Amino acid sequence: MATRLTVRTRAHRFDADGLVRSRADKLAGEEPLEVRLDGEQFTVTMRTPGSDVELVMGFLLTEGVITHRDQVREIDFSSGLNPDGSRNLNVASVLLEPGTWDPASYRQRQVYTSSACGICGTASIEAVQKVSRYPLARPRPLVTPATLLGLPDALRAEQALFDATGGVHAAGLFRVSDRPGAEAQESELLCLREDVGRHNAVDKVLGWALGEDRLPLGDTVLQVSGRASFELVQKAAMAGVPVLSAVSAPSSLAVDLGQQLGLTVVGFNRGRTFNAYSAVERIREQ
Repeated sequence: MATRLTVRTRAHRFDADGLVRSRADKLAGEEPLEVRLDGEQFTVTMRTPGSDVELVMGFLLTEGVITHRDQVREIDFSSGLNPDGSRNLNVASVLLEPGTWDPASYRQRQVYTSSACGICGTASIEAVQKVSRYPLARPRPLVTPATLLGLPDALRAEQALFDATGGVHAAGLFRVSDRPGAEAQESELLCLREDVGRHNAVDKVLGWALGEDRLPLGDTVLQVSGRASFELVQKAAMAGVPVLSAVSAPSSLAVDLGQQLGLTVVGFNRGRTFNAYSAVERIREQ
């Protein structure tokens, strides 16, 4: 699976003087993953292969299908086949515990999700505003500005796939804590994942947390490398993550949902300053 994270190709590099150089290049892998639930097609998402069990688990969590790892009996990738009969690991057949989900309630879903948009396959805005089993606690002081400002660099330092390709998003789950006697608040990177889809990177991180039985994630910050969209706020809330921090801008719907849920949405976090748009009570003095 690891060899499919990247794909080698050749590129022709042009400059302003018209000079052309042929060189080897490395691209981020992108392949479809079909998810079947109890034999029924549920969705197809475009993703970077790797951490696919975490991706499936996280996706089912953030879609409101499951709330605990024990609800998944089996995830089998053996049914994905290439035209020549070889396995491609691009079909995840998921067997759930009886009574976990109602297929009829998901029949209105479209089944294609691109790497650019994680909610394009959902029938309506109302359908993605799901109720989390892990409701957020009332906003209270949790994380200092200095801690938040340090997260983008901490995330970037671990982005090996981005270093190789320049073509993936990253999501990192950081636990924040105050150690007695320490001069400053500490942050610990619990999990980082990269993917061509920002929503996939988040699902992989949350799927890891679900598999480790760490939910709810009330003492964490989810740092992402791109913008803060509605879907990412929704996904964070479904896992009980109280703070979403993004390097780029939030969307209006992301801020609206953050305000509605009491989730702290931080944007334009680039190491020197940031903007907080909702539940600012979680950002405390140094």
